[in-house]
Amino acid sequence: MRVCLIGAGLSGLATARALKERGVEFVCLEKAPEVGGLWRQPNAGERGPGYLSLHLNTAKQLTGYAGYPMPASYPLYPRHSQVAAYLRSFAEWAGLPAHIELNTAVESVSQEDDGSWTVVSRHAGDDSVSRRFDHVVVASGHNTQPVMPALPRGADTFDGTILHALDYRDGGDFAGRRVVVVGLGASAVDIAADLSRHAEHTVISVRRGLHVLPKQLFGMALDEIADAPWWTAMELEEQRRLIEQALLVVRGKLSDYGLPEPDHPLFASAVTISDEILSRIRHGAVTPKPAIDFLDGGRVVFTDGTSVAADTVVYCTGYRMDFPFLPAGCPTGPQGAVELYKRVVAADRPGLYFAGLVRPLGSITRLVEAQARWIARIITGEATLPAPEVMHKEIADYLAGIADQYGQTEGSSTQVAVAPYLEELRAE
Repeated sequence: MRVCLIGAGLSGLATARALKERGVEFVCLEKAPEVGGLWRQPNAGERGPGYLSLHLNTAKQLTGYAGYPMPASYPLYPRHSQVAAYLRSFAEWAGLPAHIELNTAVESVSQEDDGSWTVVSRHAGDDSVSRRFDHVVVASGHNTQPVMPALPRGADTFDGTILHALDYRDGGDFAGRRVVVVGLGASAVDIAADLSRHAEHTVISVRRGLHVLPKQLFGMALDEIADAPWWTAMELEEQRRLIEQALLVVRGKLSDYGLPEPDHPLFASAVTISDEILSRIRHGAVTPKPAIDFLDGGRVVFTDGTSVAADTVVYCTGYRMDFPFLPAGCPTGPQGAVELYKRVVAADRPGLYFAGLVRPLGSITRLVEAQARWIARIITGEATLPAPEVMHKEIADYLAGIADQYGQTEGSSTQVAVAPYLEELRAE
């Protein structure tokens, strides 16, 4: 068979559609019992990044696939179950189920001397199976391994429970409890807002300030702004000034809410998108605190010397990419940066591609669809790749440019600007 596609979430389904439309023979291996990735996890009750209060942060009209929009009955920001239902219906509409092997985990992917790829997988309850392919496309997502920082002093004698957001499902599970949420990223603000409706009290502990943006500005979804010609025509500094001024009008300073001001310019790091967290703070439902200093029996003590009684600490400290089935050093280089030509192609491993391994400000769907079309054209011979040294130079130049804007932070190597990146892919 020509292609092995790994993952049947949003990116995997987009890639499967592109391969099918070009008549490419492929099989898609998905370890879960259903398509949909993290969007199906909350209702399935499985451990994972999804939780019951999860909604899209991107507008439905830009998150749906081309030619198959999300239902008109959906709200602008659908909940997880609606997104999962949409992904299932898309798979059916595109004729993809016959190509997907569910409950099938990939154990290893290795390249042979002749350039082909051997993929070892295991279907639930069966023995491992080894198959040979010409190409492999990895579309298994970012959020795989939870990042847990070193726990503070006193954690070993803490009277309560310490968990990662990976194990959080529903605020109702914490009714009457006293909870400290650590972090200010997307999961942290969602979970803190959710908990505040159930817990006895909810504290959000923030070590470093991040830029918190509402889902809409100027009456437009943020991803609509990111795609607007008037926005893309601006220089980065102009974009920053415009949004910073708008944020001052809309919500004032973050320090007005008891949160630390960011120590970096807007768009120099990932932003947090939330319509709720600042409102919940203003309503007294969530109390902001600085970083945790230490745990003392049934109390959490913060670096400003204050403390709260707590029986649960939820670390919303993110995830790292992990591809244990791939050869060592792929797709990340020695410094931990993702090293892919045009954020898709493994320069030194012909026949290996990645779909969806990017972080835009806005919806990822159109970017993944463009990646998928390009991958399909490479596989069919309609598009050709430059020499490895040319690809390596593009990778180095891109990472240098990203470092200028985002610094040498973990995860910055996957940041992309929507409109310029789409133009790059269309040019390919």
